[in-house]
Amino acid sequence: MDATSLYIAVGLAVIGFTAIALGVWLRAKSQKKNARVDFVSARKRFSMQREFLEAKFETIASQSGRPRGLIWKECDFQSEVQFARDPANDQLRAFVAVTISFEAIEGGEMEEVEAVSNLRAATAVFSYVDGNWMTDGRTIFNLSPRQAIEHYRHTPETAPAPVR
Repeated sequence: MDATSLYIAVGLAVIGFTAIALGVWLRAKSQKKNARVDFVSARKRFSMQREFLEAKFETIASQSGRPRGLIWKECDFQSEVQFARDPANDQLRAFVAVTISFEAIEGGEMEEVEAVSNLRAATAVFSYVDGNWMTDGRTIFNLSPRQAIEHYRHTPETAPAPVR
């Protein structure tokens, strides 16, 4: 192989590598932009489905058996929602402050505990999976939505409020 052929081969390899790198970079940039668009859409969907999601959360959480020895009496959802992404899997989550009241299970170990009737502050967690909001009833007690996001090191998401 002569020097000219070598220069041409190296030049073509550099051009090919550059084209591949540019394609990867553009795809990553496009996906990041689409994630932001996805957030705006997801936020709007959460707003539209919120009443259903809250009812589903309350049903699942109240049947979880947690806290042990207590029955969920009432769950009051606050209006503000905090959105964040889980850094482990980039999954979008919604965190909503709730105030929960419990009563002791009759004949259970908590029946004589005076603090059972105290209202409990907590955060309800919702996840955006494959274009749909869902909940598994996950409740984070004693943390506000902002504190839960910080505690679990999620990345806060913000965008203009959705147009209704």
